[in-house]
Amino acid sequence: MTEVPNPYIIDADTLTGEMRPIRRAVLSLGSNLGDRLANLQDALNTLAETPDVWVTTISPVYETEPVDSPEGAELYLNAIVLADTTLTPARLLDRALTIEDAYGRSRSGIFNEPRTLDIDVISVGDKILHEESLTLPHPRAHQRAFVLKPWLDLEPGADLPGVGPISELLEQTDQSGITRRDDLVLEL
Repeated sequence: MTEVPNPYIIDADTLTGEMRPIRRAVLSLGSNLGDRLANLQDALNTLAETPDVWVTTISPVYETEPVDSPEGAELYLNAIVLADTTLTPARLLDRALTIEDAYGRSRSGIFNEPRTLDIDVISVGDKILHEESLTLPHPRAHQRAFVLKPWLDLEPGADLPGVGPISELLEQTDQSGITRRDDLVLEL
């Protein structure tokens, strides 16, 4: 895989023969319960083992204050994963949810509750979607320093599709409560 995928390169699905473009996916990983670093590493490993997903790079780890979480929520560890994929955005989201469930993600219905693992699909290529189960780009990514700052580390010139350059979006966010943790490293 190339660092910057060519949208004109297509890959044939081995089961159906369906032609699907290779797109760059941006995924956000987060954890604030249990062994947070191990949770992120396990998620990264599982994503890297996913057919039709080629993880190309991982950001530095950031420790962040919980955003809109219940009182008493612990600090998060967050990172951004860049991957090339031929999966549709919906199938990539299904895979992310399956990985969350496999690593003990609880969904009690409390908004932004603490979690062992959170995987958000931030963007897939330049797709803009507004479906019941998936909105792309992620509807709050432009407001979240814990997404924009690690992404900026990887791709300083990146744009959030339909929104704008992540460097400019980061300047407009509250960056208090986010600390780069160079002592914590995720490995591909």
